[in-house]
Amino acid sequence: MHNPASSPDGAYLPGATVKYVIETLSTRIATQEYATEERLPSERQLAQELGVARNTVREALDHLESRGMIRRRPGSGSFVTYDPNIDGQTLSPVAADTGPLQLQVMRGIIEPEMVRLAVVNMSPRQIEALSVVLSKMERVQTDATAFVRLEEEFHRLLAEGTGNPLLIACYNLVLDARRQSFRAAMYRRYLTPVRLATYQRGYNGLFNAIAARDIEEASEFMKLALIEDQRMLLQED
Repeated sequence: MHNPASSPDGAYLPGATVKYVIETLSTRIATQEYATEERLPSERQLAQELGVARNTVREALDHLESRGMIRRRPGSGSFVTYDPNIDGQTLSPVAADTGPLQLQVMRGIIEPEMVRLAVVNMSPRQIEALSVVLSKMERVQTDATAFVRLEEEFHRLLAEGTGNPLLIACYNLVLDARRQSFRAAMYRRYLTPVRLATYQRGYNGLFNAIAARDIEEASEFMKLALIEDQRMLLQED
């Protein structure tokens, strides 16, 4: 029997319940609720906590392993391998070869359409997962690295919310490229507490537009965020 969760390019779209488990666990991993090298709770514990069947948890873990976020050790359990603190951590040579301006061009092409599709297709559970990440973003006051990690997770959830497997696969490359060391250094230099507060207000507005299913408003917020990132890249104050 074919195991769709092993797709290396992330093209498989799981069912709604499996997707809920994937989003919950990946958010916990990306935000370091489950730290790097930490052992995850057992399948039985996760199933009980999340109110799903064990085979649903198992399928979600397979998916996370295919994305390189966890490693399964027979007889020992599942361990987090994702490390957000490693500068230049990329999963693709394409991302490693992508320059700053090339990255901005691709974001300008993909992200406005991505948010439009997300507004149309995101389920209430997916919007709730987005809200959890936003709440954590709003609590960051000075840690630029933590904010960027949460920002990436916010965008990843938006991509998955489109329900388009090809867009999700393409955007995974964009996220890889965003993790290059030049961006990490740039964010640490640029994201002062005042600018963090500005970004937080922008993401709050974006989330409210998504929750209200307001395509035009959400698209406008996304475009403004891209303009701000372009300004950061060019170091225009």
